[in-house]
Amino acid sequence: MSTQQEKTNAPPPSRLSLRRHWGGDQPISFLMQQGVANPDCISLAAGLVDQGSLPAREVQAALQEMLADDHVAKRALQYGTTHGNAELRGQLLGHLAGLEHVGVDQLGVDVNQVILTTGSQQLLSIVGEILLDPEDIVLVAAPTYFVYLGTLNGLGARIIPVATDEDGMRMDALEAKLEEIEAAGDLYRVKLIYLVSYYENPSGVSLSAQRRAESVAIAQRWSKSQRIYILEDAAYRELRYDGPELPSIWSFDADRQTVILAKTFSKTFAPGLRIGFGVVPAELERPICDRKGNEDFGSANFNQHLLSQVFRMGLYDSHVAGLREMYSAKRDAMLHAAETYFGDIPGVSWVHPHGGLYVWMTLPESCDTSLDGQLFREAVQTHGVMYVPGEFSFAGERAERPNHHMRLSYGVQDAAGIDLGMQRLAAAVKSVLAEA
Repeated sequence: MSTQQEKTNAPPPSRLSLRRHWGGDQPISFLMQQGVANPDCISLAAGLVDQGSLPAREVQAALQEMLADDHVAKRALQYGTTHGNAELRGQLLGHLAGLEHVGVDQLGVDVNQVILTTGSQQLLSIVGEILLDPEDIVLVAAPTYFVYLGTLNGLGARIIPVATDEDGMRMDALEAKLEEIEAAGDLYRVKLIYLVSYYENPSGVSLSAQRRAESVAIAQRWSKSQRIYILEDAAYRELRYDGPELPSIWSFDADRQTVILAKTFSKTFAPGLRIGFGVVPAELERPICDRKGNEDFGSANFNQHLLSQVFRMGLYDSHVAGLREMYSAKRDAMLHAAETYFGDIPGVSWVHPHGGLYVWMTLPESCDTSLDGQLFREAVQTHGVMYVPGEFSFAGERAERPNHHMRLSYGVQDAAGIDLGMQRLAAAVKSVLAEA
């Protein structure tokens, strides 16, 4: 058969769904590819946890205890439920009560409103799936968690950025956006306000206590056509190194009908277990579980039994205490390096985070930090250091996004690696600014 005949008889290309196209070309894939292609590059981009911090001994001890009882071991190896392991969900209510400094009976929710998920990312995705039709509106901070922006794009949502400052999302700006949306006749489209409440990825900023209370009041006041939910992503809550201990946004929701609380153990224990959980309003429990049941009819049961054993043996809190000490020192190393290597560069500033894993750095507007800008090429190819371009963390058309920010992570590198990476990055910045 000739080449021409082969071409003629070839099947037509697949026609993929709109959601595949809406959610395509995610930056995380490119960044991972760059990391593989440049193995000698110091990554200040990877939002991973420190390899040495992973709780191998704690998991080994819990696993041995769990598998020593044949009945318990076989229950762990069997299918679980869509809600997740009942014992662990009860333990998580106790854990949440401890964080909130109240008794379990004062939480105002029951165990059925606790849903275990495959990391908190699954919960974020499912909440979008059950609430959002294409063109429905989600209000987000500018900047915010770029992976969730990809999730929302994949659902065809309309994402509206809201201005922020050192205290997080500005409530006056949120009110103004809602007024604009109502004036355009689209208030019925607003379904969700997404807030990373503690040491936000990427900015490191925490929403102030006053604004936490105000955000709930605003969501409730503007729920005119339908309820507007707040999705509180509290992934980094327990990684506090200094600064104020802030109450959750969820704690200001007196009737527990407005705020969806998302938590994960990926940052505070082990991402390989892929365990997150949500505390959800009663009316969303069934829709979330129905959607989740269609996807997996239960996240990994074995891992849930294992984490439950970790809590039963009292291994979790001491591990988190060790993480705080380690990451606090690494944060300080990055801030010291920022002052040492960037302090003499005019127009450069950075956030001093009280927790989490990230430092947000702002450069002069003439210094383009985007993927196709000179700085990224100079940093990766010439100086051997990688960062996350800040443009990914802003919603809206690419041409309208600020492109002079960087997200820097101190999660993976040790103190020496952080120092060398920051030195290399400063050299790249100085080189680019010298040519501007």
